[in-house]
Amino acid sequence: MEKKLERSANKQIFGVCAGLAEYFGIDPTLLRVIYAVLTIFSAAFPGVVLYIILAIIMPDKGNGYQK
Repeated sequence: MEKKLERSANKQIFGVCAGLAEYFGIDPTLLRVIYAVLTIFSAAFPGVVLYIILAIIMPDKGNGYQK
């Protein structure tokens, strides 16, 4: 089974952090906390823009690319 980077059904907003956590095999809550802290300490703007970009380009789980 190949791994795919997809937004997760385990969503808080768009499922981006949970999708990344599932892809890398870590706890979604831990990744959300790390992402929030990094976003706050980087003047917030780059973290918010990155999240929006990922929400747009990452496919939903199950609605992604199929072979």
